[in-house]
Amino acid sequence: AFSQAFVPILAEVKANHDEEEVQNVINHIGTKFLTILIIITVITVIVAPLVVFMFAWGFYFDTDSTKFDLASSMLRITFPYLLLISLTAFAGSILNTYDKFAVPAFTPVLLNVSMILSAVYLSQHLETPIMALAWGVLIGGVIQLLFQIPFLIKIRKLPRLVKGDHPSVGVLKKRMLPALFGVSVSQINLLIDTMIATVLVSGSVSWLYYSDRLLELPLALIGIALATVALAKLSKHFSNKDEKKFTRTINYALKIGLLLGAPACAGLVLLAEPLIITLFQYDKFDAFAAHMSALSLIAYGSGLLAFIVVKILAPVFLSRGDTRTPVKVGVIAMVSNVFLNIIFAYYFAHVGLAVATSISAVINASLLYYYLKNQSIYQFSNDLVKLFLKVLLASFIMVIFILNFSNDINFYLENGVWQRITSVAITIIASAVLYFACLRLLGIRMKQL
Repeated sequence: AFSQAFVPILAEVKANHDEEEVQNVINHIGTKFLTILIIITVITVIVAPLVVFMFAWGFYFDTDSTKFDLASSMLRITFPYLLLISLTAFAGSILNTYDKFAVPAFTPVLLNVSMILSAVYLSQHLETPIMALAWGVLIGGVIQLLFQIPFLIKIRKLPRLVKGDHPSVGVLKKRMLPALFGVSVSQINLLIDTMIATVLVSGSVSWLYYSDRLLELPLALIGIALATVALAKLSKHFSNKDEKKFTRTINYALKIGLLLGAPACAGLVLLAEPLIITLFQYDKFDAFAAHMSALSLIAYGSGLLAFIVVKILAPVFLSRGDTRTPVKVGVIAMVSNVFLNIIFAYYFAHVGLAVATSISAVINASLLYYYLKNQSIYQFSNDLVKLFLKVLLASFIMVIFILNFSNDINFYLENGVWQRITSVAITIIASAVLYFACLRLLGIRMKQL
């Protein structure tokens, strides 16, 4: 959210001022941002039990009091990640403004890798194994931030602490809250899922969490990466009043999101249980937990394309300085999610929560596109529609392949870790090769998008 508000400001300063003023803006905003983050982090760590009560009240009233205590301890370890990831986003925004996209795009992967490795290996050395995930988050945050520094030094834009104020700080304050809400609806909905899950059957929070972790990997690699690049480009084109390049950037981002998101969506749905078993079914995480997590992953995975489209379309408004529309759409999507959560959770428990979140993402994406078209900013091009049909056909062929040639669940339940990893890897690689081969036969070339 910070990036969504900061990048247009920095792009405008870069387009109309010299490098000294750009550095000045970076220093002042960075100093204020760091100060606020430190205050929020310290306060939250101190009052962690109160925060847990606010967002997971089900744990407080649960007969097993250790849940509440454990959640409070984990929050104290994980919350400093807010400071780390916010500074990482700040650094990434600077790099994006200077057309350095690879580093910020790759950065989210580091968190997922850190958490997975911590869950698999660090958990074996802790008295409370679940704490490994908390430490995995914190370690991942440190690695993510440190990873940015050499690249900031290379472009000579490493932030420095300064005193005083700057007009850009005031502009950022006005845009920050709407941007925070407008682009974070999916995350807010996931938080609501967690809150409701605390009053469901024991294990629901964990099942949703593990499935969300797998959802976030392709979402980070595709949706967030595309949104990050698109925002910087869109802000630049809007500042230069280049409408053709502005439209072309949206179209290109949607095409790439569709090309990569469709097979990822199909893969998450069809390989949900093999993925969960391979990554997490060890020790106390048994076959039942894996199955429950897989069900919610199928529900989340079904909405992956909608999540990606939201990540791409919301920045279009923000790059134009329009913070009201994403907020308005976000409110509708969030209210829809709460309403659907109440209904679906009653009938389908934790899976219903995931289904509701995916449906609200579809509502969010649809409304964002409606307002873009209604305001004559953007509408789907004919070549995008043609691409969609070809991607649909290639994805269908890939689905048939997975259903007929992948190992069944019993294989993953009966074999060890390396057999599981090998099977999943072969299935994913073979499916990807088949998918892109089909696209090529259908006449799709990346250079022509």
